[in-house]
Amino acid sequence: MTLHNYDVKDRSLAEGGRQRIEWAYREMPVVKLIRERFTTEKPLRGVRISACLHITTETANLGITLKEGGADVIMCASNPLSTQDDVAAALVEYDIPTNAIKGEDEKTYYRHISTALDHKPQLTVDDGADLVTTLHTKRSALLGDVIGGTEETTTGVVRLRSLEKAGKLKYPIIAVNDAQTKYLFDNRYGTGQSTIDGITRATNILWAGKKIVVCGYGWCGYGVALRAKGLGSQVIVVEVAPVRALEAVMDGYQVMPLAEAARVGDIFVTTTGDKSVIDKAHFQVMKDGAIVANSGHFNVEINIPALEGLSRGKRRIRDFVDEYTLKDGRCVYLLGEGRLINLAAAEGHPASVMDMSFANQALSLEYVAKSQGKLKPRVYPVPEDIDKQVARLKLRAMGIEIDSLTSEQMKYLTSWEEGT
Repeated sequence: MTLHNYDVKDRSLAEGGRQRIEWAYREMPVVKLIRERFTTEKPLRGVRISACLHITTETANLGITLKEGGADVIMCASNPLSTQDDVAAALVEYDIPTNAIKGEDEKTYYRHISTALDHKPQLTVDDGADLVTTLHTKRSALLGDVIGGTEETTTGVVRLRSLEKAGKLKYPIIAVNDAQTKYLFDNRYGTGQSTIDGITRATNILWAGKKIVVCGYGWCGYGVALRAKGLGSQVIVVEVAPVRALEAVMDGYQVMPLAEAARVGDIFVTTTGDKSVIDKAHFQVMKDGAIVANSGHFNVEINIPALEGLSRGKRRIRDFVDEYTLKDGRCVYLLGEGRLINLAAAEGHPASVMDMSFANQALSLEYVAKSQGKLKPRVYPVPEDIDKQVARLKLRAMGIEIDSLTSEQMKYLTSWEEGT
């Protein structure tokens, strides 16, 4: 099935997607408030937007919000296994062309990105920077039309900062990932819960009593460790950064080199954004039956060619579970082909947490559009007032009120004269 210029032949597929999009929208009150304003004000009127994101119900609500704001939106997938086909079909019915098929091969994946760029975008929305990278290399003739863009995830921000450092970034991009209302919630609670969900759906394992090795203790690793601990797992953290390793120790986890953890772990989860984190030497000493999964953006965190080289056989034993039989008879189970397990085997982050991430996306795109010609080709943080606005709106939607400083308190905090 192809969903590019999709002629909806299976109405039940699209209708099912529409219903799930509406269900997610109930859990996205901040996006709802923004959509209501966008519908009236049309701040993105006539602006062409190409978005390369995980095609999920939450992403659909962002796309619909941008369209309601007047934008001409086209979408493609940011991961070959993360697309929800019913959502892609429904988006086409919302008049948002969507180029995405769950399980698409690499050639199709990049063809879909190229099709999204045929839209001649003025704004780009990316998750992992594949769209921006393609635009800067193979489709650079289109750069003249681009006003700016946004980037959703840690891996993409790292790539874009490298592009900026090399002096090759051609337009301003807002690092949505670095907003406090994104990484403190999406990365920590969203990744934590959805990763556990994806592994559970793929394997139906019992977490209690298992030794879980979490590779990387950034906000995503923090969330995975927290949720695994809550389910009764014995959590081991692997880190290269001394401060993060110390933090993991203080949070009550075992910390050790991966060479040691590989011998005792039952389940391994990578959350680093780097390559070959789990490598040949680690597979060589893993227990029979070890389960390996990735929750970083790309599948390079697990050295799959090394695993294949050690194996004498491979078979698909369950959906999203590949059994590799090593030459000595041990079995290692790779989940989701090493891709984002929370999206490959589950539905990604809950709508409630994506509400804040995509609120940052919508408001940042509005900011970039209004700042045309004023921003240099750099990677920028989300403006602080947008970050705070998202938090205030989320609290309001939850029915929570907070205090504010008095004028006397504000004066005290900005004065150096009064010490008593």
